[in-house]
Amino acid sequence: MGQLDKEFIKDLMEVTEKELTPKQAKIVQAAIEIFSEKGFAATSTSEIAKRAGVAEGTIFRHYKTKKDLLISIVLPVISKFAVPFFAEKFLNEVFHDENLEDIEGLLKILIKNRFEFVKSNAPLIKILLQEMAYHSEIRESFKTVFVTKVLPKFQAAVEHFQKQNQIADFPAATVLRLTMTTIIGFLVTRFIIMPDYPWDDEKEIEYTIQFVRNGLKEI
Repeated sequence: MGQLDKEFIKDLMEVTEKELTPKQAKIVQAAIEIFSEKGFAATSTSEIAKRAGVAEGTIFRHYKTKKDLLISIVLPVISKFAVPFFAEKFLNEVFHDENLEDIEGLLKILIKNRFEFVKSNAPLIKILLQEMAYHSEIRESFKTVFVTKVLPKFQAAVEHFQKQNQIADFPAATVLRLTMTTIIGFLVTRFIIMPDYPWDDEKEIEYTIQFVRNGLKEI
């Protein structure tokens, strides 16, 4: 796997607060590749072991079940990437007062930041989206992040722009739904559904900004 995936292994060790053994790192790398390619249900531990170059029993010395291996990969995507990065570092950057003068500027920062995040972590995002519908642990973790971390910050930004009459008087949760559905749809299409299409990324970002901006305008 490439450098970006090695960075994820490094971050995974920070989340778990323990160093992965070389064999365990190979298991995680192989699982990310195959879960992304085939999905969790269609992947066997023997396939993971073969690609990792380890005995199948080695997997079960580190993870009780295949699902434990999945959760060990996916939850850090939410908790380490999504909580500190998305809800703290990212939102502090995006919703800093100097960025709140114009909603288009805010949307540009928001989309470009998420663009680079998904570009760097597309296999992990694919696994997260694929498996969220089937595993309550993943859904609940994702829900907690958005309800407790993202929505309050987003609500403050929405109220700020509504006072300036830049966006319509929609409930904050509705603005979040409309905005994130459009942005996530763009990113999923760009990096997961049609990654090889000859996109003009700068233009697509601008089109997305204008689409969201026009949809939120005061009527």
